Formats: sequence, structure tokens, C-alpha cells
Amino acid sequence: MGISIICAFREGAKQLFRNKGMSLASIFSIVAMMLILGVFFSFIVNLDVAMEAAKQDYDTVQVFLLETTDKEAAARMVKDLNDMDEVIKARYISKEEALIAWKVQWGESGYLLESLEENPLPNAIEIDVATLEGADAVVQKVKTFSGIEDILYYKDTVEKLISITKSVKIATLVMMIFLIAVSVVVVTNTIKLTVNSRGKEIEIMKYVGATNWFIRGPFLLEGIFIGLISALIAFGIVSLIYSKAMGLVGAEILLIVGIPMVPVKYLAFNLAIIFIALGISVGASGSIISMRKYLDT
Repeated sequence: MGISIICAFREGAKQLFRNKGMSLASIFSIVAMMLILGVFFSFIVNLDVAMEAAKQDYDTVQVFLLETTDKEAAARMVKDLNDMDEVIKARYISKEEALIAWKVQWGESGYLLESLEENPLPNAIEIDVATLEGADAVVQKVKTFSGIEDILYYKDTVEKLISITKSVKIATLVMMIFLIAVSVVVVTNTIKLTVNSRGKEIEIMKYVGATNWFIRGPFLLEGIFIGLISALIAFGIVSLIYSKAMGLVGAEILLIVGIPMVPVKYLAFNLAIIFIALGISVGASGSIISMRKYLDT
């Protein structure tokens, strides 16, 4: 058994180099497919993170007060809002508290805010709401107050993000199925060349009693090698591109604009699993399909 596996590995590697041209074409095809999928995967994951962040912002309606609005007036607003069934909790946040929270949010880059000559943030009321419909009622109530400078409310943005995310996911799924099918066809044709060139040899092996899996082993491993090599190349390219993109944008800028992005290590780990599984599956599928002509009985 052990010798058979070793022989299968050796023969699979030989066949990979024996058809260099078609093997490279297969690898190129699978790498191209995975690069496209990797870009879409990175985009969708970050879009999901951004949408979740937006949902959290939606759960909190922020009311910015004019400089002329004193604490007593703000306290009355807070009381009126807390009396509403749609409100979980309303609280007053002074500009000093807001600046401290901003520094905490910036983490190690919080020291950059020390250079501000004056606090640019307004006093505010933060309102935790229960439902989308309830948030509409809360916003309408806030609009009746005087001393309000602005209302930050993300309902429309969240709805658009949800719609866009669903559309992108559907489009990506369709494209993924198409690209995987193309890759399987390319790998199948690559291995068919080897199978056809060794057709008589395969017939003789069957005649002397070789099992289907003994014959199929080297071809199956050839396809797996092609898929695995493609996966590793695509993984390296996508990880490098994403890492460079993160470096160009910079964590400080992302904090300032409030757009969260998935860390490179987390994305790379998940991409590695997906690409390796996909590459091996595509390569193995192509091999199995190409052998059906000789081993379907």
C-alpha cells in the first residue's frame, strides 16, 4: 500500500512536468480564477464589516447640539426621549467626553489629537433605539426640539448597503461557479492529453488486473498538484496586494474616516483555506472527469 502511494506520487509529478505547456496553461487559468475570486472575497468581507459597523451606528441616533444649548435644555430633551417606548436609552455627552472617547477609538494614534488648539466636537445626545421603525419616530421627535444643530442617522445608508451587499454576493457566486467550471474544463483537457497518450498502457494495466484507483492515482495527483500550486501562487499574490493596499491607505486614515477593514492576517488565513480547498477540488475534479472514458467500468 505504501509503495503504491509513493509510486502514484512519483508518477503524478512526472506527468506534471511531462506536459509542461498544458500544465502551465492550467495553472494560469486556475490562478486567474482565484485572483478574481480573491479580490471579490476581500471586497465582500470588508463590505460586510462596514455594513455591521453602519448597523451599529444606525442603532445609535446622534443628535448634535448648538453651542447655545445649555445643559438644562439638553437634560429636558434627554428626559423626553427616555419617556418614548422606541428609545432604549438616551444620554447627554459633553464635547469633553466625546473627545476622550475619540482618543480611545484612535488607540495608539490618539496622541495626534493632543495638537488640537480647541475641541472641535459639539455637545451631543446619544440615543439607543430598538427598531428601524422606532428610529424613524425618534428622529421625528428630535426634529421638534429647538437648539439642534444636526442629526446623524444611517437608516438609508444601511438599507442601501444591505441591498448592494446582496447583489454583489449573488454576482460573485454566479461568477465563481462560471470560473470554477472553466478551470475544471482546462484541467480536464490537460490530463486528457496524458491519458490519451497512455491509452494502450492503461488498457494493458486493466487487463492484468490493476484496479481503477491504482490507475487513477497518478492522474488524480497530477490534478491535485496543479490545483495546489495554483492556490499557493494566487494566495501569495492576493495577500501581497491586500497588504500593500492596507499599507497605502494607512490605519490612521481608516480610523479618521471611520471605515473598518479586515486585518491582513485574518484575511490571509481564510484565503489560504479557501484557495487550497478550491484548488485541490478543481484539480481532482478535472482528473476524475478525464479518466471516465477508461475507468467507467
